[in-house]
Amino acid sequence: MSQEMNRLKEGDLAPNFELPNADNVNISLQDFAGFNVVLYFYPKDNTPGCTLEALDFTSLKADFAAKSAIVIGVSKDTPASHQKFIDSKNLDVVLLSDKDNEVAKKYFAFGKKMMYGKEVEGVIRSTFIIKDGKIYKAFYNVKTKGHALEVLNSL
Repeated sequence: MSQEMNRLKEGDLAPNFELPNADNVNISLQDFAGFNVVLYFYPKDNTPGCTLEALDFTSLKADFAAKSAIVIGVSKDTPASHQKFIDSKNLDVVLLSDKDNEVAKKYFAFGKKMMYGKEVEGVIRSTFIIKDGKIYKAFYNVKTKGHALEVLNSL
């Protein structure tokens, strides 16, 4: 079965999750009932692409809020690493720790990918807009530049 077939698509039920945030408080999808959730998976705190993506989402926070949207980033980094990332870059997004990539796997945001010409297994940069518990839009193999605005415009 190809990677393409293992993807969430519009109308699919959004897999539930419960993960610790930067303050080590567990957060679940149900905590955001009544909101649009922008859930993005990224490989690692404090790396160039991941920093650009987080800064772009932060810069558009008011625009997302105007559309009743909460932005949540997920990586396998620890809550302490997330807190350092938030503090060092003045981020204003929720970051959750998925240490075993279990949630990333439920969203098909973890698997084989090409990196520096080699096939490796890891987080596939992906974003999901979740409305009323369902996938409204799914973005796989995201390029960071301009992505946050693309997601905002899709709301």
